[in-house]
Amino acid sequence: MARIILFGGHGKIALLTEPLLAERGDTVTAVIRNPDHAEDVRAAGADPLVADVEQLDTAELSRLIEGHDAVVWSAGAGGGDPRRTRAVDHDAAVRTMDAAEQAGVRRYIMVSYFRSSPDHGVNPENSFHAYAEAKAAADEHLRASGLDWTVLGPSTLTLEEPSGRIDTAASESSSVSRANVARVIAATLADDGTIRRTIRFNDGDTPIEEALRA
Repeated sequence: MARIILFGGHGKIALLTEPLLAERGDTVTAVIRNPDHAEDVRAAGADPLVADVEQLDTAELSRLIEGHDAVVWSAGAGGGDPRRTRAVDHDAAVRTMDAAEQAGVRRYIMVSYFRSSPDHGVNPENSFHAYAEAKAAADEHLRASGLDWTVLGPSTLTLEEPSGRIDTAASESSSVSRANVARVIAATLADDGTIRRTIRFNDGDTPIEEALRA
């Protein structure tokens, strides 16, 4: 049984992940900004923790993370204002990485996206550019840390039912259900063979646990 703190605890993927973890006996702390979301999180089997990661410094985040076994970052600004995108998707994410190191919590799962890379190639005039820059830099900070990290790179997200099967070998982004992403997060937390790996994936034909071992 693991104690997991999940940032972005009311997101669509998080609300699908939390029941999977709770059902196998893990304890999940779901960090949310809006107290009105607490009941949804409880219904998903997690313990809500109201905190604004955009405002908390590294020491404050370290106190939140302390006592857990793993961190999952599934938070995001949701697009829009480039400054807020940078503040959440990069700055706050990086602070949680540094805070995890301070708290002695080594396991860290980053939910990124398939094409995240310093060489993302997104035109600066494109509204997606700020997000691409923020995610790429946050992922690189994590890879350079001393944490036991995994970067997950799901492709375009859908609302399809979970198949329990993915493709981790594809070179091109296609699509993947949020429910499968939730299952990948849960499987990654249980598989130390995923440590220090970047795993990009679409929906596919290989059972998730097998695909992660490949």
